Amino acid sequence: MGRKPLKIGIVMDPIASITAKKDSSLAMLLEAARRNAAIHYFEQRDLYLLSGTAMGRATRLSVRDDNENWFDFGACEEVALGDLDVILMRKDPPFDMEYVYTTYILDRAKEAGALIVNEPQALRDMNEKVCTAWFPDCTPVTLITRSMEQMKAFLAEHDCIVVKPLDGMGGRSIFVLRKDDKNANVIFETLTDYGQRFAMAQVYIPEISLGDKRILLIDGEAVPFALARIPPEGDNRGNLVAGAIAKGQELSDADRRICAQVGPVLRERGVLFAGIDIIGDFMTEINVTSPTGMRELDQQFDLNIAGLIFDAIEKKLS
Repeated sequence: MGRKPLKIGIVMDPIASITAKKDSSLAMLLEAARRNAAIHYFEQRDLYLLSGTAMGRATRLSVRDDNENWFDFGACEEVALGDLDVILMRKDPPFDMEYVYTTYILDRAKEAGALIVNEPQALRDMNEKVCTAWFPDCTPVTLITRSMEQMKAFLAEHDCIVVKPLDGMGGRSIFVLRKDDKNANVIFETLTDYGQRFAMAQVYIPEISLGDKRILLIDGEAVPFALARIPPEGDNRGNLVAGAIAKGQELSDADRRICAQVGPVLRERGVLFAGIDIIGDFMTEINVTSPTGMRELDQQFDLNIAGLIFDAIEKKLS
């Protein structure tokens, strides 16, 4: 006798605003629909706690693989989040206090019986840039500091560096600086707000010209293909929203070595779906909030990554 259809919740940005052909959350919803799941859609504003119980104003959702008309809303209802089988937390950064408060609500849903993908505590603990510090053998030389003087010294020592905020996404506010760059001081001032905020500096990796590789991991195991996001002419950012070109490729030996170190830690921390970023032979970020790249890999290699995710979900629920 087969398992009865799942009751799925998803917390995401407004579904009307997504780019359907590229959106990994939609890929997951399409797979849920193929499995006859009942889909309950939430935005952050729909979640609340009432006497310690995690609740939500759910909108029933139906989806289709149509880049022009990909969803319909159904009835609305108040639901206890713990009554759902699984909740997909797919809200994009910024990772601000509103995001943290949302994870507290999801903690209560977990206590009431729902599987949360990804684990709320892991979402809080694993900043997508800072958590690379737990894997120094896999990363370029990295400095995280508020100090503008330390950043200046880091640039002087390494000649060419990449600097970025800790809470950005999609290539926002990423700068490549060389030692003779007269804009360096103002960039350090801006990123750190004159020493009031932490920021990151990493040694520049020239292999960025070959692409910033996104590798997806499902319950600690890597999908065997990476999505190399190749910066456009005149840009250093390997981000699709910044104009990078996506090219799929098999994992390299270095990719597999990094995944073998990172994957088991992610699994242990309750991160069922993650995306790590690798430039050359070095990991630069670990994305646990709302990893993307799924649909491009599916199309290029005839995969069904969302299917693998739901297989892993159903295994955990069995």
